[in-house]
Amino acid sequence: MGVHGVKAVFFDLDNTLVDTAAAGRRAIEEVRGGGRERERGERRCPDGLCCALQVVNALRSKHHCGEGEARGICDKVQAKLLKECRDPAKTCITDLRISHWEEAIQETIGGEANRSLAAECYFLWKATRLRHLTLAEDTRGMLTELRKAVRLLLLTNGDRQTQREKIEACACQPYFDAIVVGGEQKEEKPAPSIFHYCCDLLGVQPAECVMVGDSLDTDIQGGLNAGLRATVWLNKSMAAPADASPVPHYVISSVLDLPAVLQKIEHKVNAKLGTDRVVSGTEAR
Repeated sequence: MGVHGVKAVFFDLDNTLVDTAAAGRRAIEEVRGGGRERERGERRCPDGLCCALQVVNALRSKHHCGEGEARGICDKVQAKLLKECRDPAKTCITDLRISHWEEAIQETIGGEANRSLAAECYFLWKATRLRHLTLAEDTRGMLTELRKAVRLLLLTNGDRQTQREKIEACACQPYFDAIVVGGEQKEEKPAPSIFHYCCDLLGVQPAECVMVGDSLDTDIQGGLNAGLRATVWLNKSMAAPADASPVPHYVISSVLDLPAVLQKIEHKVNAKLGTDRVVSGTEAR
C-alpha cells in the first residue's frame, strides 16, 4: 500500500466492525430472561442485568404483567425490530422504537396505551444494548496496524444520535482519521455523493479507496456507484447472494481477513504498473 495503490479504507460500522445485531439480541434476551438470571444469581454483566431487571420489574409492577407476559412483550419487540422500516425524514427513531414497546404491551395484555411505560422500557433496553457494543481487541489491533499504511474512515448510515451513541459506546474514534454518519449528510450510502465527500475529507481519489461492509445494497453498491478501487463484502455466513445483487470485488468471512485482501490489491496494482512500464518502453523504442 503506497503511492500507486490503496490510500484509504472506508469501514461500515454496524455488523462489520461491531456486532450490533448480536448486541440487540443480547439486550432483549437479558430483558426477557431477567427474572431467571436473578434467581440463578448470575453476574456476567452487572450493569446490563440491572437494566434488564428494571424492564421486567417495570412491566410487572406498573402494568401488573406476569413474568410470562413480560417475556412475551420482549419477544414481540424483538420481532418488530427485525422488521423495522423507517423514513428518516418523517420518523424519529426514538419515537418509532418507543412505539414498538407500546404496541407490544397492548398486543400482549390489552388495555390503553401507556406511552410513559413504553418509553421507560425502551431507554432501559437501549442502555443494555449499548453496553454490549464493543470493538473487539483483535479488530482494534488490525485497525492500528492498517492505519500505519493507509488512512481509515468510518462510514455509517443511520440516525445521527443513534449512530453517534454507538460510536461512543464502542470507543472506536481513536482508530479513524474521520467519521461520517449518513444521517448528518444530504444523502446516505449507496449514493455516490457521500463516498465522494469522504474522499474529499481524506484528500484522496475514489480510485485510491476501498469500501468494507456487510451490506450489498448500501456498502458494496455504494462503492461501485462511487467508482472506488475495490469493494470488500463481509459475508460472515458465506451464504450465496441473490442473483440480482451487486457483485463485490472481494468477499471475506471475517473483517480480520481484510489485510490479506489489501495485499492482493497492492500486488495487482504493482503487476499492472510493471506491465505498463514494459509496454511503454517497447513503444518508446
